Amino acid sequence: MLAQILILGLLAQAPVAPDVTKPATHQAATADPDADSVTLLKVKRIYVDNFGNDIISKELQSMIVSALVTSKQFKVTENRESADAILKGVALENTSQEVHAYGEGTSVGAASGGGHSEISGSGGSVSGSSSGGFIARRMGTQDSSVNTETIHEARIAIRLVSPDGDVIWTTTQESKGAKYKSSSADVADKCVKQLVHDVDKLKNGADPAPSASATTTEHK
Repeated sequence: MLAQILILGLLAQAPVAPDVTKPATHQAATADPDADSVTLLKVKRIYVDNFGNDIISKELQSMIVSALVTSKQFKVTENRESADAILKGVALENTSQEVHAYGEGTSVGAASGGGHSEISGSGGSVSGSSSGGFIARRMGTQDSSVNTETIHEARIAIRLVSPDGDVIWTTTQESKGAKYKSSSADVADKCVKQLVHDVDKLKNGADPAPSASATTTEHK
């Protein structure tokens, strides 16, 4: 009995090993920051989605298609399933008028005057004469004109979407028209030039400048 009591006392004084629980290892999935760039570089065939049913949206959509074909870097397809990316956009066009007034006046004035008097006397008689005159002229001309200029402004926001639904590229551009182009054609050309520029920078190993908030206004 005494031996059992001693054994229990020794067990009670023995240090208790700490409960070491190994933390569960979870491998977090991290998004590849270069995934969008890699996907953008693979885009060769683009399907241009419907911008809207109004005339302005349809016109700007056609301008985007023409600009993509002219760039010779992308093939535009009407088969959505065979496209490497889908181009979607929202278009807006405003028309405003500016009034320019011009006026110019010229005034010319002239005045002249004269006077003459004469008094003579002889033998107690006096005679005299007087004369005078005044002429004034004023001429004036005034020229004024009012011209009204109609200004067309186009604004468009487009984005490239991968077949998985991820947005891989976006830009916003606006224009009041170029010297030999309408505002719609000019803004469509700017969008495609921005896309080509960003793709070329990726090919050369440089990160493209953020184009999501780039708004360029050019009035030539």
